[in-house]
Amino acid sequence: MNGRSEQASALWYVGPGQAEIRPERAAPPGPGEVRVRALYGAVSRGTERLVFFGRIPASEHERMRAPLMAGAFPFPVKYGYINVGRVDSGPRDLVGRTVFTLYPHQDLFTVPADAVIPVPSNVPPTRAVLAANMETSLNALWDAAPGPADRIAVIGAGAVGALVARLCARIPGTQVTLVDIEPARAELARALGLGFALPDAAPEQCDLVIHASASAAGLATALRLAGREATVVELSWYGAGEIPVPLGGAFHSQRLRILSSQVGSVATSHRPRWDHRRRRVAALALLDDPALDALIAPAIPFNDLPARLPDILEPTGGVLCQLVRYNGE
Repeated sequence: MNGRSEQASALWYVGPGQAEIRPERAAPPGPGEVRVRALYGAVSRGTERLVFFGRIPASEHERMRAPLMAGAFPFPVKYGYINVGRVDSGPRDLVGRTVFTLYPHQDLFTVPADAVIPVPSNVPPTRAVLAANMETSLNALWDAAPGPADRIAVIGAGAVGALVARLCARIPGTQVTLVDIEPARAELARALGLGFALPDAAPEQCDLVIHASASAAGLATALRLAGREATVVELSWYGAGEIPVPLGGAFHSQRLRILSSQVGSVATSHRPRWDHRRRRVAALALLDDPALDALIAPAIPFNDLPARLPDILEPTGGVLCQLVRYNGE
């Protein structure tokens, strides 16, 4: 075990549209701790766009704190929750293991041993970066409770929308359509074994609609596609600002239901039996699916991340899950 502190580097959001890499110290692990040398990370485009541009509402500054972040909203803040690395010191049963940690963008760090989840041997480290998004998607599926043979529309072909749709498609007999305003997302849908439609051509009278586009237009489409007494699961996080919701038209006459889903709490249906760790372990196991590699953009070096963030987080940039490479991997 290495008993010395080591130099580390971390990404900090320091002002609206500004980020920089700052030096850190990674302390040697104490009892019950591990030190992790990062291999890969990823940018959570939806949430990190709000952080990058300072759009976290003041009312949510405490609730939106990531488990292991540093600083305080709005700035400066060391934020992120996607880190796949290898344990280089700590308890013997974890040393050398590849692990997933809800840790910000940093190349070396020390955390409690129970903060890391070993990555299954059948899941490559590059795909394990989808664990946080898969956990969000799994929780949404528990909230949505789709059934066999349901007609399901998922609005928004980002990483979370695509993962939710892929999970829904595993249920026998379901007809799942991924809906997006970008025609190029049809290729992604094919890779995931899903149907695809532009909003105007999407199937109506759906048994379940899941909205993940984080746009007012997407929510309006979701309500339009829902069949009588169907549920629309709102999975988007909008940040600051107001979003119009079209509750006229058929909303009341069709007795539609809008249900919020948010990963911070385990879905009500599973909360008596599941905690966050068990859910995260399950999410990692669900990544044993090579088709999901279609979501991951080619890796960029960690040191390039501050300069690349504006393009990565551009809403029309086309990136789904931007892979970040650490430590010369």
